[in-house]
Amino acid sequence: MYGGGRSGPGELSAAWQDLRSRAGRRAIGLRAPAAGGPGLCAVCWAPVRPGYARCFQCQLHAESLPGGPADVVVPVAYAVKGSGVARDLWLYKSARGGAPAAQAALRALLLTFLRGHGRCVRRRAGMPPATHLCVVPSGRGRPGLHPLEALIAPYVALPRASLAAQGHDHRWARDLDPDRFRSAQPLPGAAVLLLDDTWASGGSAQSASAALRRAGARWVAIVVIGRHLAPADPAGAPSAGVPLRLNHCAVHGAGRGVIRLDR
Repeated sequence: MYGGGRSGPGELSAAWQDLRSRAGRRAIGLRAPAAGGPGLCAVCWAPVRPGYARCFQCQLHAESLPGGPADVVVPVAYAVKGSGVARDLWLYKSARGGAPAAQAALRALLLTFLRGHGRCVRRRAGMPPATHLCVVPSGRGRPGLHPLEALIAPYVALPRASLAAQGHDHRWARDLDPDRFRSAQPLPGAAVLLLDDTWASGGSAQSASAALRRAGARWVAIVVIGRHLAPADPAGAPSAGVPLRLNHCAVHGAGRGVIRLDR
């Protein structure tokens, strides 16, 4: 799944160790979803009030999305405003001086997560190994590769499933719209790993999932780098979740806690 040119095993191992080291340094001080349970949205991992299984937006998606939402949504980290990952997500698409460092940090976090926990994600989704990779299109009409796709393109060796906006998408539209995107190719029976950089309401990612389903995809698993939480909301306090640890993941096949890389 993960490429990297024609480097030998020793070079590839060294490259992964460097990537993991970068991700470990960036993870310091970050928070991530705990294992699922009461108090967390069963879809997007946002804290919810007692007695609720889903947040308002995810409940709305479940009720109104033809074919149902994605099989699983897994954030790598919580992106509370002012946190390191929230700053990186804001910077990495820009032309500001800190953009290269933000890109390197996000690349390390995402690739380390996919390498260590891709199997956890697909087990939770009940899907086989991914047959395609897709990135949720940008709402800002940027030409060329999406910045997230550009970050990981040399490293993930999966066929791409491409989506295009159908005139419904613009920078102010973030609500669920099953007709916002269309697939560039049919995807009969596909198992798609769908990546996004941020999740606020989930409307864009679930709209992309709907387009993949319409093209024939049987499974869709969403991995998002940062699940936004507002610090003004008690649910978005910096203490939300658990400290981000590279060896731990919030999901696994039976949904009974965390899974370790060194199992």
